Amino acid sequence: MFQDDGSSSVTSTPVQTFPSMSISPLTGSPYPWLKELKSEERGLCLIHLLLTCAKHVASGNFEHANIALDQISHLSSPEGDTMQRIASYFAEALANRILKTWPGIYKALHSTKIPFASENILVRKMFFEYFPYLKVAFVITNQVIIEAMEGEKIVHVIDLNSSEPTQWRALLRDLSARPEGPPHLRITGVHQQKEVLDQMARILIEEAEKLDIPFQFNPILSKIENLDFEKLNVKTGEALAISSVLQLHSLLAPEEVTLTTKDTNGISQKDLGNGYSPSQDTASSSPFLSSKIDSFLNSLRGLSPKVMIVAEQDSNHNKSSLMERLSESLYFYAALFDCLESTLPRTSMERLKVEKMLFGEEIKNIIACEGSERKERHEKLDKWVQRLDLSGFGCVPLSYYALLQARRLVQGYSCDGCRIKEENGCVVMCWQDRPLFSVSAWKCRR
Repeated sequence: MFQDDGSSSVTSTPVQTFPSMSISPLTGSPYPWLKELKSEERGLCLIHLLLTCAKHVASGNFEHANIALDQISHLSSPEGDTMQRIASYFAEALANRILKTWPGIYKALHSTKIPFASENILVRKMFFEYFPYLKVAFVITNQVIIEAMEGEKIVHVIDLNSSEPTQWRALLRDLSARPEGPPHLRITGVHQQKEVLDQMARILIEEAEKLDIPFQFNPILSKIENLDFEKLNVKTGEALAISSVLQLHSLLAPEEVTLTTKDTNGISQKDLGNGYSPSQDTASSSPFLSSKIDSFLNSLRGLSPKVMIVAEQDSNHNKSSLMERLSESLYFYAALFDCLESTLPRTSMERLKVEKMLFGEEIKNIIACEGSERKERHEKLDKWVQRLDLSGFGCVPLSYYALLQARRLVQGYSCDGCRIKEENGCVVMCWQDRPLFSVSAWKCRR
């Protein structure tokens, strides 16, 4: 279950097989028996405690949930081994879910929280540097664009998450090497932070001038859910490519509805306090029900892109059941934490920041939030295939050269457990055998 080095094999061991352990209240603190557990026993106990705590939270039994959280606190640590670190963030998420049942207390505790945009930008850059997964997505995206735009004179790329200039600098260099000469390139970058777009514009304009490529950068300051498609300014005669990296899942929340007396009949105050709403998860596991994503994909198709590349987390964190989300996300984040374990020392401040400010916040959103507040609604590749197919897109199998580039990149990386596999013309990136991210290419069906 757990290796001697403290890494976790949650990624390959079914959660349901963990042995049953008693967590009944004990006299005294800090629970002497917990301190005597060996590493493997501690990991098993932590997972059992997390699952038990989640069951109590889901049923509204907060007194027993509090006992489990107290015991978890004596075993977990954000600076410990993989399972100790994961447990710290899942425990925090479960505690946040409990606090949300008392909105006044929850708001008071968070009223003075200051968001540091620059820190968030830095942490996402760390994720790009220490993991190969975004690099693979960018390499594949660029290769798909190069192949689709062969012979085109005017190329327009819409980047729905315009945060990493490295990707488009590489594309500029690839286009400059075309035998027929480079096209006129326009990149429209969408991001919610102005400083990110300003940096992107500066770097890419400088690169284009060095390469003598006709280039324009069109910044759009917006969240993806509020995107005004008119501002994309797609023109007749240009060949359009769309890149979406880890963005579309945030649009999967179902449309909000107003509760009527009939709607709430039979729903207890405890249910409402625990985040229940008739609309919150009806679209969770089905691509066929209405949500923001439907109109968004229809709008993208209306732009008539020559190609669209989609990268997403390849895990099902969009179930209505808290228990299902916790079990699935425990697998997923255990793999990511394992990957960091193989890359950075446990004392690394960079590692701690990525785990807390990126993974920890995602875990909190998956576990503690419901309805439109829950943005991290990751789904499996097969769900995206169904959804995109229903929206009028057809899958474009990735080329042999795109797959070759992806494999070469991973082979040259320090993460020995990283794997690339081809799945029905798409790429799935894994840690060991655990799928983590997918990349697929699409075109409009006629």
